[in-house]
This record gives sequence, C-alpha cells and structure tokens, in this order.
Amino acid sequence: MKSNTLTIIKKEFARFFGDRQLIFTAIIMPGLLIYLIYTLMGNGMSQMMTEGMDENVTVRVENMPETLAPMFADTDSLNIKVLPSPFTQKDIDLLEDKEINTVLLRFPTDFDTLLVTYDPQSGELAPNIEIYYNSANNASQRVYTMLETMFTSFEDQMSNRFDINRADCEEQTFDQASSDDVLGNILSKLIPMLILMMLFSGVMAIAPSAIAGEKERGTIATLLVTPMKRNELALGKIVSLSAIALLSGLSSFIGIVLSLPKMIQADAEGVELGLNYTGSDYIVLLLIILASVLIMASAVSLLSALAKDVKNAGTMITPFMLVVMLCGLMPMFQNGASENLAVYLIPFYNSIEVMTAVFAHELQWTPVLITLAANIVYTSIAVWGLTRMFNSEKVMFSK
Repeated sequence: MKSNTLTIIKKEFARFFGDRQLIFTAIIMPGLLIYLIYTLMGNGMSQMMTEGMDENVTVRVENMPETLAPMFADTDSLNIKVLPSPFTQKDIDLLEDKEINTVLLRFPTDFDTLLVTYDPQSGELAPNIEIYYNSANNASQRVYTMLETMFTSFEDQMSNRFDINRADCEEQTFDQASSDDVLGNILSKLIPMLILMMLFSGVMAIAPSAIAGEKERGTIATLLVTPMKRNELALGKIVSLSAIALLSGLSSFIGIVLSLPKMIQADAEGVELGLNYTGSDYIVLLLIILASVLIMASAVSLLSALAKDVKNAGTMITPFMLVVMLCGLMPMFQNGASENLAVYLIPFYNSIEVMTAVFAHELQWTPVLITLAANIVYTSIAVWGLTRMFNSEKVMFSK
C-alpha cells in the first residue's frame, strides 16, 4: 500500500513540476501578486494619508492666540500664515474652487482671555473656533481633520471651554464643497471600479468557452479549415465577445446608477444624478466603456487561445483579473484624475483615469483622445496576435 501511495505522489509531483505554467501559477504568482498589490496599495494609502500635510497647503489664521501659537510652531506639516486683518466672506467663497489648497482658521478676539473667563456651567455659548475648508479637496480635508483633532485634544485639556465649528446661524457653512463636488468625489472613487469589474465579469463569462472551449471540444478545427481569413476569424471573435460583454456591463451599470441614491444614503431628488453631468460626459463614458470592452475581450481572447482548455484558461486569466482589480482600486487613493498624460497609455488604468475624471467633473479631451487611441492600437495588436495564434498549429491543437 505504501509503495502505491508513493507511486501516486511521485506521479502527481512529476505532473506538477513538469509543467512550468502550473509552477508559476500555483507557487510564484500568488506571492508575486500579493507583493505587487499590497506594495501599490500601501504606497497609495501612504500618499493619501500624507497628502495635504505639506507646505503647499496654507492655513490662513485670523486672531492667532498666544496660547496656541507654540502648538502651531511645532507642526512642520502646516504652512501657517497669520493674517494682519480679518478674512472676508469673499475669501471663504474662494474655497469653493477645489483646486485651491487653503484652509481658513478664525479664532475669537481675545481667545486666551475667553478661555479663562468662560464658565461651562453658565449656559452661555462657548468661544467658537471656525475652520473653513473644502472636503472635495483631499489636501484641504486632511488639514481640516488634523486641526480638528488638535483642537479636540486641547479642548479636553481645557474642560470643554470652547467649541469647534459651531454654526451660529442656519446659513453658516464651514465645508465649502459644492454638492456636485461631493457627489463627484464619491462616484469617482467607486463607480469606475464597479464598471470595470462588471465589464470584466461579462468577458470572463463568455470568452474562455468561445475559444478555449472550442479547442477543448475540437470544433476550432472546423472553423480553421473554412474558406475565411484567419484575421477575419480573430476580429469576429473579439467583436462578438465585446458586444455580448458590453450588454452585460451596461446592464450592470444601469443597475448601479439606479441604486446610487440608496448607496450614498440620499433620495433621488436630492442627488439629482441627471443634472450633474452633461451630454459630453455620457458620450465620453460610453466611448471609454466600448474601448475598455474591446481591449479586455482582446486580452482574454489571447489568453484563451494559449490555454489548453476552459479550466486552464481560467487559471491563466486569474492574475490578469487581479491586475484589472488593482487598476480599479487606484482612484480610492488619489485626488481626482492624474494630470500625467503618460498614464493614459497604460491599458485599463487609462480607462479608469478617464472615468474618474468624468465623475469628478474634471473631464479634459486630451486624455480621452490618448486613451481611445491607445486602446484601439492595443486592440489591433491583439487581433494581429490572435491571428498569428490561429495560424499556429502548435498553439491551436496543443494538448
């Protein structure tokens, strides 16, 4: 019995270690992918945590109290600018531009004296520190969070002798982000990833069986002997797979849009999704979805053509799926779309960046054109590569 068991063990080891693809997929790839994913996510989270804590974010302070001046002096991550005169409502309104990296901080006049004389048991309103910021700007939001934490800690030491951002009237608003910017910031971090995942799920559901499945069943041989050019066969496969995957992706996208009011805990009337985006935004989004599906179907078709059967195709596509997921996660660790035009040459990531720009109301046509052109070029290369594979007897009839 022991010899039979050892024979089976040796046979399975020989089968596994004799297949370089299995070795890479089962042993090398998991550790490599985890390292890459967590490294990139760690870098993104580190950048997200430190963004807004540099000298490019200016904190303009009115009535700086002597009590807190040393606290600000010890904070190297803030660029403090004490104002010689009070800031105005016009200065506050300027914060509505989310590109302005500024936070306005107002202390009451004679804040130090008020801290000493105020009696929390008197029932009177406590001295109020006002912090004006824009939550749609990650830098501004980070600085606001830092200041609020700093003051809350100081407030605990002072037995709650002052308030932070207490609204003295209904019209007073400290967060200057517009509703469009707030909603756009949420959607730009969430929807691109969901769209990409839905499109990829549609491609995964049909592409492996369309090529690797036909190899496994032997029906690919019938197609290859028909009087048609191999490039026509390759293009037909990619276009048909893309069309079906697009229908699946659009169905999922419609479901996401209809459920958005519930997802962000707001009613449909308050969100006003249809009013936030223009016709050009929807056109760009549709073009990017089409281009994404084409290159996605092309890449999966290439991997399916290399695979021996459907199961093997699924194994080969898994790391590719993880890379696509990683691209979808990146907007969560950045403030809006990238301004570096070189990133729009990277497949899948370029589509994510353009969709992020659309939902964040930062659409620019140059990145859109670069992304569309790059994806068309990559799709053409994939069609050419798939044609070469169809012409290879070794690839198409591998066992």
